[in-house]
Amino acid sequence: MVGIILLVILVVIAFLLIAMYNSLVQLKVRCDSAWADIDVQLKRRHDLIPNLVETVKGYAAHEKSTFENIAKYRSQAMQATTPGDKAAAENQLTGALKSLFAVAENYPQLKASEEFTELQGSLSQTEDAIQNARRYYNAVVRDLNTKIQSFPTNILANMAGFHERQFFEAESADREAVAVKF
Repeated sequence: MVGIILLVILVVIAFLLIAMYNSLVQLKVRCDSAWADIDVQLKRRHDLIPNLVETVKGYAAHEKSTFENIAKYRSQAMQATTPGDKAAAENQLTGALKSLFAVAENYPQLKASEEFTELQGSLSQTEDAIQNARRYYNAVVRDLNTKIQSFPTNILANMAGFHERQFFEAESADREAVAVKF
C-alpha cells in the first residue's frame, strides 16, 4: 500500500515537472516568435526609409546631414541583434526620421506630393505595427521572466538552462511629454 502511494506521488510530481517545463518552452517559443514579428516590421520600416529619403532629396537636396544621419542610423539598426541594442538603434533612427519630417514641413510642394504622402502613410502604419509587436513581445517576455523567477518553476528553469529575456524598451527621451504649442 505504501508503495502504491509513493508511486502515485512520484507520478504526480513527474506530471507537474513536465507541465512546468512545457509552459517554459511554450513561453520561450512565444518570445522567439514575437521577436521575429518585431524583426519583420523593422525590416519593412528599413525598406521604406530609402524611398522616403529619395523622395525628400528631390525637394530638399541641401539637407545633406539629415540624409546622412538617417543612412547611418538605419545601418546601425539593421546590424543590431539584441533587444537592447536594437531598441537603442531604432530610437536613434526614429529621431532622424523626425528630422526628415521636420525638413518636409518646409517644403509645401513635397507635402503635396502623392508619393511622399503614400510613403509617409506606409511608414505610419509600419510604426503602429512595430508598436503593437513591441507591446506583445514585452508582454510575453514579462510572462516568461515571471515564470523563470517564480518558485518552484525557477528551480527547473535554472536546471534546464532557461534565461530571462530583455525587454524592448523605449529611450528615456521617448517617455517625456511632448510640448504642444499653439
